[in-house]
Amino acid sequence: MKNQSFIYRSLPAINKKAHRLGLSFNHGINGKGIETAFNLGINYIFWTKFGTGEAFDVVKSALKNNREKYILAAGVTLGFFKGSLRKRVETLCRQFDIDYVDVFQLYWLGRMSFFTKGIQKELVRLREEGMVRALGVSIHDRKRAGKLAAESVLDLLMIRYNAAHPGAEVDIFPNYVKRRPITIAYTATAWRKLLKPPKGWNDKVMNAGDCYRFCLSNSNVDVVLCGPANEEQLINNIEALKKGPLSSSEDMYIRKFGKAVHG
Repeated sequence: MKNQSFIYRSLPAINKKAHRLGLSFNHGINGKGIETAFNLGINYIFWTKFGTGEAFDVVKSALKNNREKYILAAGVTLGFFKGSLRKRVETLCRQFDIDYVDVFQLYWLGRMSFFTKGIQKELVRLREEGMVRALGVSIHDRKRAGKLAAESVLDLLMIRYNAAHPGAEVDIFPNYVKRRPITIAYTATAWRKLLKPPKGWNDKVMNAGDCYRFCLSNSNVDVVLCGPANEEQLINNIEALKKGPLSSSEDMYIRKFGKAVHG
């Protein structure tokens, strides 16, 4: 398949190959749409409180039918402490009837979040016991993320990265010469701001496919999350990846547009 290497990426810490378009549920795609996503090759599942009802049933069924195909990423939100980590992993395993969680992450690790030695030791223990395969965090603080990339127990970083907010190229990615964590990009459309013209813009406007291709054209990004509202959006996103990496002219235009959106 043309651009096969652009569409799929092996994730060593997890020991699985991922479709580079990951699925989140924050815009309410229904069960049929999720099944379509899986049938078209998407296998990175970012599970949060938005995944409920029929989404849960479809995901659980997929994990039961082919556990080694799918990558389940889930975690615990603000207020986490040592004792809550194991409990959350055990709950996830029980809910989905699985033996391990592929990616277990701390959500929204910010400047004021405690990432204590005790929490880190418990995370490592869960990984050593095989209850989780990879340890990660979601983080907005780019400076802190850069330090964690260079040296930490973490296998994965989930970071904000898009054409309007490309700061990871300065604050995070240069640290990958020391150590290379799996990198998941989110907010690819900058909360849809990149999908409409900023004031005074008279040129063409980005679409969602442009946003995802921008993220994935950076070799430091392994997977970018998408949150389609329906099956049509999902298919359009998947089809966009078949175009492969951005050309130099596309990259120039998108960066110019992103800078205008950022203001």
